[in-house]
Amino acid sequence: MNGAEVLVRAEQVRMSYQRHEVLKGIDLEVHRGEVMCMVGPSGSGKSTFLRCVNHLERIQHGRIWVDGTLVGYRQHGDTLHELPEREQCAQRAEIGMVFQEFNLFGHYTAVENVMAAPMLVRRESREAAHANAVRLLRRVGLGDKVDAYPRWLSGGQQQRVAIARALAMRPKLMLFDEPTSALDPELVGEVLDVIRDLAKDGLTMIIVTHEIGFAREVGDSLVFVDDGVVVEAGPPAQVIGSPRHQRTQAFLSKVI
Repeated sequence: MNGAEVLVRAEQVRMSYQRHEVLKGIDLEVHRGEVMCMVGPSGSGKSTFLRCVNHLERIQHGRIWVDGTLVGYRQHGDTLHELPEREQCAQRAEIGMVFQEFNLFGHYTAVENVMAAPMLVRRESREAAHANAVRLLRRVGLGDKVDAYPRWLSGGQQQRVAIARALAMRPKLMLFDEPTSALDPELVGEVLDVIRDLAKDGLTMIIVTHEIGFAREVGDSLVFVDDGVVVEAGPPAQVIGSPRHQRTQAFLSKVI
């Protein structure tokens, strides 16, 4: 990604739940068009960091910028002031997020789930939102499920609707929090295929995943996180094939 513009920058990000420090000083950069994969043991802070990027969790120290804008706060001198909820929501509208659980509206069809946010947040007309939603559902391989309710869909199909829903907001950044962890093994591939296509299109993504082979194939960079810190980072082939840190070696020996 030499020469590419930095889209996401995190500096000394720390975050705690009461007395338990989850993030202990995260520093990283994600360039525009880059696919960064984050791996590490459960409880290492990967998902918490993702939630900090769109201010679903509040950091206690450090800074996160997305596209040059400080996330969640306005700075006056050395003091940070949290943004009003309306401004926080406006920032989140620029960042798509796909969770482990699909979180679809059960009383909406697939197309209605994808249409909802553009109509509510961006004030798109129903006609424009519907046309874009149908296009996106076709893009994720669900053109024949436009009018299906979530209960009629498999887990993999529901997750693909969730991806289409995030894309409908035309985000500059996509965050994936273990998007296949809630799926039966035979359904994992159909979701990973959609993410592969997004990577080919040059969409900037941060993907928390346990799928090491997928991270090696799709990622431009791989970050290994353990106990709230970045232990090792670099090209996936290098981190996976020749890890330098003993903690990275120990983790990979158990998952590959």
